[in-house]
Amino acid sequence: SGWMAPAFAQSHLASPPIPPTPAPASQEPFFQVAHEGITLQTGDTWQQEGWTVRLFGVQACIRGTTYTNPVGEKLDCGEASALVLGAMLKDLQPKCRPLAQSGPDETSQRGTLLVVCVGTIGPNQVDLGTALILKGYTFASYLPDGKPVYPSYIVAESSARQNRAGLWAAPDLPYPNAIIAKAQQRR
Repeated sequence: SGWMAPAFAQSHLASPPIPPTPAPASQEPFFQVAHEGITLQTGDTWQQEGWTVRLFGVQACIRGTTYTNPVGEKLDCGEASALVLGAMLKDLQPKCRPLAQSGPDETSQRGTLLVVCVGTIGPNQVDLGTALILKGYTFASYLPDGKPVYPSYIVAESSARQNRAGLWAAPDLPYPNAIIAKAQQRR
C-alpha cells in the first residue's frame, strides 16, 4: 500500500472513520459488499466487480508465514486472516465507504479502493476493521514512520493481544508489523 500518501492518512486520523448516521440515499457514499463473486486476496483485501478493495488501517497476517494452532499444527497465517475476513464479510454483510482510490493498474482492472466498512450485528453497527482486529486475525497497520494509521485500531489490537484472541494465542505468531518494519529497515 505504498501508494497511500501519509498526508492523506494523517488528515483522516482525527475524525472517526464512520459517520454516526448514513447520508441520505441520494448522497449515499457506501457500497454493499457483494454476496457472491468476490475473491479474497488477503485478510484485509478482496476483489469485487473489477476493484481491489482494501480496508483502511488494517494489516492482515502475511501469506506464507506460519503459526502453530492449539493442536500443534503449522498453518499459513495469511490464509487464516483471509478465512476470517471471508466469514465476517458473509456474516456482517458490511457496507463500505471509499476514502481513497488509485489505479487502475496491472493488479486491478478498475483500480484500488481504500475503504472503511460497517456491518450489522443485531441492532448494532460494527466497524469491520475493529471486529477483525478484536477477533485476533488481523492487526492495526502502521505508517513507515511507526505511527498507527488509525489509532483506535491500536486499542482493539491491545485488547485482542491481552485476551490471546485468535492468532495471539499462537506461541509463534509471525506478527506482520514486525516483518514489515524489518523489511523497511533493510531498504
